[in-house]
Amino acid sequence: MRRHDAIVIGAGHNGIANAAFLAKAGLDVLLVEKNDYIGGAAVSRNLHGDWIYSNCSYVCSLLRPEIHRALDLAKYGLQVVPYGGSVTLAENGDYFGSYPDEDASRREIMRHSPRDADAAHRYERDIMRQCRFIRQFLLRTAPDPASFKPRDLLELLHIGRKLWDLGEDTIADTIRFYTMSIADWLDEYFESPLLKAAYAGSGIIGSALGVMSPGTAYVLLHHAMGDVDGTAGAWGFARGGMGAITAAMQRCFEAHGGKTLAGNGVARIEVRGGAVTGVTLENGDEHRAGIVVSNMTLPRTFLECMDPKDLRPEFLEKCRNFKIRGSSGKLNIALEGLPDFTALRGNQELMRADLHISDSIERLERAYDDWKDGTWSRDPYVDLLIPTLTDPTMAPPGKHFMSVFVQYVPPKVRGKDWTDADRDGFRDTVLDRIEAHAPGFKKMIAHVEVRTPRELEAEVGLTEGNIFQGELTMDQLLFNRPIPGYAQYRGPVKGLWMCGSSNHPGGGVMAAPGANAAREILMHLKKPNTVPEGWRDD
Repeated sequence: MRRHDAIVIGAGHNGIANAAFLAKAGLDVLLVEKNDYIGGAAVSRNLHGDWIYSNCSYVCSLLRPEIHRALDLAKYGLQVVPYGGSVTLAENGDYFGSYPDEDASRREIMRHSPRDADAAHRYERDIMRQCRFIRQFLLRTAPDPASFKPRDLLELLHIGRKLWDLGEDTIADTIRFYTMSIADWLDEYFESPLLKAAYAGSGIIGSALGVMSPGTAYVLLHHAMGDVDGTAGAWGFARGGMGAITAAMQRCFEAHGGKTLAGNGVARIEVRGGAVTGVTLENGDEHRAGIVVSNMTLPRTFLECMDPKDLRPEFLEKCRNFKIRGSSGKLNIALEGLPDFTALRGNQELMRADLHISDSIERLERAYDDWKDGTWSRDPYVDLLIPTLTDPTMAPPGKHFMSVFVQYVPPKVRGKDWTDADRDGFRDTVLDRIEAHAPGFKKMIAHVEVRTPRELEAEVGLTEGNIFQGELTMDQLLFNRPIPGYAQYRGPVKGLWMCGSSNHPGGGVMAAPGANAAREILMHLKKPNTVPEGWRDD
């Protein structure tokens, strides 16, 4: 039995980032991972031949540049390559393309609606205004509004001042934005059904809500506030797959003396006298530390890996009520060649883009109706990319890798656990949707990996397969995330901390929860602190 300064549970991107910052400060840190590989949901895996899959998360934008610089991830091998634009395929053979070039995008919008071409400028201005407002709080610890501690009062004052700086009209727009559905928000700008569908998809990704559900406008914002190479809202591929991000973080962690123990999960977080003492692994091994940091989901941490006697009943009840419903699935496909999308013949530039299948708000809402009925969407929202057109290292020469994200996929099928037959039915539904737009596509398939919420929970530890480790609704944001009174990364037991996406500012491969938790831990220990923080000008 060895004693460490800190034990971090879960080698996903937040866990590794947290461990790396703690190790940089001189702590003896042990990183524990249940799988025999590191990366969690940000992982590259070789599951068929020479193809490399980004088999959970698949694109990079939200990774905070401050964390990228602080951990010197470029030094440790991380390269992010921007990809351009998006395209939404319509059932009538038409499409709507969004290009990196502003003039090209404007001409494309005018092809569908001259009025919408002008509205697009207002829309992008208003979205960026909301992005600038929220981005400054991503690397700050949320204040406790019920606390009278000077730090919390000052942070509340800081947020109030930033909100006041927006001006009266923008404050009103901001409050409306956070509570509106993405369908209602888009109705205020656009008339083209295809444009609305193209923009609406980002409002439902990872959410157990429909495009007409209040609160989905913020979910869109969550997907728009990142950047690549300083270009706000841009997206990119990590060269070598999303595992390149966690691999670079891991190299940084190990360069500062960190140790990783993979292939053995945590069975129990040990508590004695109201304080954590360490962890017991599934194989019975014990490791001791006065600080334990959980990168697991809120329910997994407190409802599965702790003795209920060590927690207050009211806290456990709040954990049970935490909304973490799965709604997404994923297919990773090895292709022998490049698919031929009928609508894009003669416009190969858009093949490198993010391709969406679902061409109206009504179709998106009906897909949600299937989820509410307890089954995968029969006409799903499909978000697919071919990363090998930008990063050819992920497949053999002349071959391709296709990443397919799907909404909606329930955590249970009509109240029962997923079966292999259900998984195959879901797979066939998605492949048929793609085949309808790219005839001959299925004949090119060399291998398919299918990930329903069952696989996401069993393999990655995402409760119910929720990719954000908790829904991004107003009752679970900022000082309410994960639950009121526990938004500052401290657990209800002395020495226990939380660093996963169940915490502020939420999911996506941004590493902000992991970095923020490390900053709080180092402040508590009065250790040197190199963790970046959101700016303050007061």
